[in-house]
Amino acid sequence: MKVLMINGSPRANGNTSIALNEMKTVFEKEGVDAEIVQVGSEAVRGCIACNRCAELGKCVFDDVVNKLAVKLSEADGLVVATPVYYASANATLIAVLDRLFYSTSFDKTMKVGASVVCARRGGCSATFDELNKYFTISNMPIASSQYWNSIHGRGPGEVVGDAEGLQTMRVLARNMTFLMKSIELGKEKYGLPEKEEVVRTHFIQIEKNDIGRKLCDESAETGKSDQKVCAL
Repeated sequence: MKVLMINGSPRANGNTSIALNEMKTVFEKEGVDAEIVQVGSEAVRGCIACNRCAELGKCVFDDVVNKLAVKLSEADGLVVATPVYYASANATLIAVLDRLFYSTSFDKTMKVGASVVCARRGGCSATFDELNKYFTISNMPIASSQYWNSIHGRGPGEVVGDAEGLQTMRVLARNMTFLMKSIELGKEKYGLPEKEEVVRTHFIQIEKNDIGRKLCDESAETGKSDQKVCAL
């Protein structure tokens, strides 16, 4: 069983790294292979919406994102960690995640996700929510802990003094391990949930539907045909 852990901090041995290593120790005790990859100091550009990934099977920019894609495809779980900047994640990490999730076509269903945030004081909840959105749009269940997955400290190593934060990381790793193992057993017995063909709609182009047809029929009966309605 494998977990990919992405460190969005630009500091290799900073507070975010301490939080991840607290989890990694638990994973290894539980027999889970955990790998930490630091991306916060990488020169990563954002997605340019070229859609070349659909042709190539990978992002057109051949950098750390494509390396992570291979690791994620083989992983049972993904942990994403970041320091908090202006109540948001590190911009480099967001660029990585945007491209990683968009350019990969493999099924992420039931890969377990968890986000970890580190801040001096505030902005944790907003950042935590921001990262979780990558999981919830990808059929990935989210592992939780006894508190929101945050840890506090500013200077190098200060999070060591956050006893509750460190405990939250350990509990998170145990809960995530349990969830991954439970899902693996479930897949063996029941398989993955049934898939439906994906329906894509948006708020401007309204496809013809039952409501539109009904309105069109009603307008025809009254002799006051509405071209806008009947074009639905």
